[in-house]
Amino acid sequence: MPMLLARNRNYRLLFSASAVSNLGDGISALAFPWLATLLTRDPLLISAVAAAGRLPWLLFSAPAGVVIDRGNRQKIMVWSDVTRMALTAAVILLILAVPNLETAPERTVWALAALAFLLGMAEVLRDNAAQTALPSIVERSDLETANGQIWSVEQIMGSFIGPPLAGVLIALAVPAPFVFDALSFAVAAGLVACITFPASAPRKLAQSVWADLREGAVWLWQHKTILRLALLLGCINAVGAGYATITILFAQEILGLSSAGYGALMMAAATGGVAGGIFGPTLVRRFGAQPVFIAMQVLFLAEPLAIWLTSSTVAVAAGMFTLLFAGVTYNVVTVSYRQRTIPDAILGRVNSLFRLFGWGAIPLGMLAFGALVSVSEPALGREAALRLPYAVGAGLYLCTLGYSLLRIRIPADA
Repeated sequence: MPMLLARNRNYRLLFSASAVSNLGDGISALAFPWLATLLTRDPLLISAVAAAGRLPWLLFSAPAGVVIDRGNRQKIMVWSDVTRMALTAAVILLILAVPNLETAPERTVWALAALAFLLGMAEVLRDNAAQTALPSIVERSDLETANGQIWSVEQIMGSFIGPPLAGVLIALAVPAPFVFDALSFAVAAGLVACITFPASAPRKLAQSVWADLREGAVWLWQHKTILRLALLLGCINAVGAGYATITILFAQEILGLSSAGYGALMMAAATGGVAGGIFGPTLVRRFGAQPVFIAMQVLFLAEPLAIWLTSSTVAVAAGMFTLLFAGVTYNVVTVSYRQRTIPDAILGRVNSLFRLFGWGAIPLGMLAFGALVSVSEPALGREAALRLPYAVGAGLYLCTLGYSLLRIRIPADA
């Protein structure tokens, strides 16, 4: 694992930028929904704030791919992080402008949702550009290792260190985690600016944006395996993000966790993501892409079943550990396959269209599962309504597993 980082300066800088920005993301991942719960206890409104941050993946992914293929990927990453720094500063100003968060008017929640939406737009550009740029700074034979390392550091910083640190910062002052987040984006922008990308031939793109989009869309439509992977990821992410939106309420009301306790739960769960990033490439090399791809989807069931059937913090942490291990290993398989298969000239567009399906479904899942709790609560009661999304999630994961067994095969040389 250390050898790639030691010998490749440009990858080391990209890796470090991912580490720093994901530490900030991990802090805001707890701080943002926690701030929303201070403003309202309505599951649908809390889901709306979370969905706003993911909605740009549905609305903006396709044109973002054209921007990435037409523009300088390094500059796109730098300016995206600078923009996220400025928007996070606006969240700080919003908090400071409200004398009492618990009695804040409902429009404050919608202002928070608007800022989350704008942050999501910058994230779409930044993340797609970074994933598109990676194959240009590492050898093809190193893609599994590079993706595994990046996924590991994202889990370490985003889920292992960030959330518990956010719990401590929230206890000090509600704006504190957002201050840290803004600083992390500034550092990440500086690191990316130092990368030396190899010279590349000018990209020959069509005259119009629509023609460029069509070229990427035609390629994706014709490559049935990657198209099916995109549809599958959309379903998996919609389910996982949908019930995850309710997890903070489940942790507060049923497990009785404080912000620090919830951060510790996320930290314990993130250990699974770290393990997936470290051991996932080895599993692929030993057993092959297809068996690992299927096995990880079986493990997806661990989290929703644990939360649906128990009130044990330990059992919930174990389920979340297993899901994150499986999710990161799944991504090592599928992302490396995409990076090898899609031609570089259209990688930005096809990758963005792929994530349009894969990530664009997330806000739909969030809103659907939030509405499910709100609608079912009068008939079932609060606790049963909070558990219902996990029962539904487990059933839907069984459906996506069946689809994978019947319709998707990743080549052995992927």
